[in-house]
Amino acid sequence: MKYQILGSPAVPNMPWQDRPAGCGAIPIWRYTENPVIRRNPIPGVARIFNSAVMPYEGGFIGVFRAEQTDGIPFIYLGRSDDGLNWRFSEEKIRFQDEAGNECMPLYAYDPRLVKIEGTYYLIWCQDAYGAAIGMAKTEDFKTFTRLENPFLPFNRNAVLFPRKIGGTYRLLSRPSDSGHTPFGDIYISESPDLVYWGRHRHVMGKSPEWWESVKIGGGAAPIETSEGWLLFYHGVTGTCNGLVYSIGGAILDKDEPSKVLARCSTYLLTPEEWYEERGFVPNVCFPCATIHDPETGRIAIYYGAADSYVAVAFTTLDEIVDYIRAHSVVRESDSEPGRR
Repeated sequence: MKYQILGSPAVPNMPWQDRPAGCGAIPIWRYTENPVIRRNPIPGVARIFNSAVMPYEGGFIGVFRAEQTDGIPFIYLGRSDDGLNWRFSEEKIRFQDEAGNECMPLYAYDPRLVKIEGTYYLIWCQDAYGAAIGMAKTEDFKTFTRLENPFLPFNRNAVLFPRKIGGTYRLLSRPSDSGHTPFGDIYISESPDLVYWGRHRHVMGKSPEWWESVKIGGGAAPIETSEGWLLFYHGVTGTCNGLVYSIGGAILDKDEPSKVLARCSTYLLTPEEWYEERGFVPNVCFPCATIHDPETGRIAIYYGAADSYVAVAFTTLDEIVDYIRAHSVVRESDSEPGRR
């Protein structure tokens, strides 16, 4: 391998499927058995999508956006032996405050999941008198303790980095307004304690490229590599038939991740298959997690499809870094420190 994945344990049993012949120039290929999670997965839940997974105790665990049959989204826990076939708890995750009292959000969706220094952190979007970010921690996936909401409304697409940088936690987010906005840039913030957040810096915004010309937002937790932080994010365009969500890729500076080192001018994955084009919200590929193995450089990308399914795509570190660099366009607002 030319490049290395850093700071992550080996995952010898990670889900994988070799690249098929004729899959095209972009080095990402879909799992042939997609979608891995279909409609009506458990009683009371109509759809699971936009969810996050990670290795855990020799298998895999995940936090899942589950649209209940009353239309309200909550987060459910799931487990898997192979990362492809999932078993779900039939009750939503019950959150508590630091005193042990139940502390449930009104709704919760689009969760992410990271492990930092032995603790697992969940991040999601919720109501805090407007769309805002919720956060909780767990050490055993049995007790989930709410933390303070990091930001005021309106904010979505929060993604924690999987380790401290310069002694502080770092969090990507996408400030917006109360709707599905015609704007949206990715910012990074830092905190000494996961309570007080500041030093907000602009990372990157929408671009003139068609596929991300309306807005962008964070996706999977960044992967630390020898070349910088590898970020899979989503880019949105508008059409006469509504919005289209695609997956993009960028590489951020390892020590100052507000600086973009490379940013792919083409999408990496865009809706093409039936499960991406047809669903509750058509034409959506929305990345929320990766499983990655430093021994082989293999990466599995988990993404929501059409707000109805969970699908998986594969790539390798060497191939995707080379592709992003070969097709990179970095603009001034990407490469500057992000403070004005």
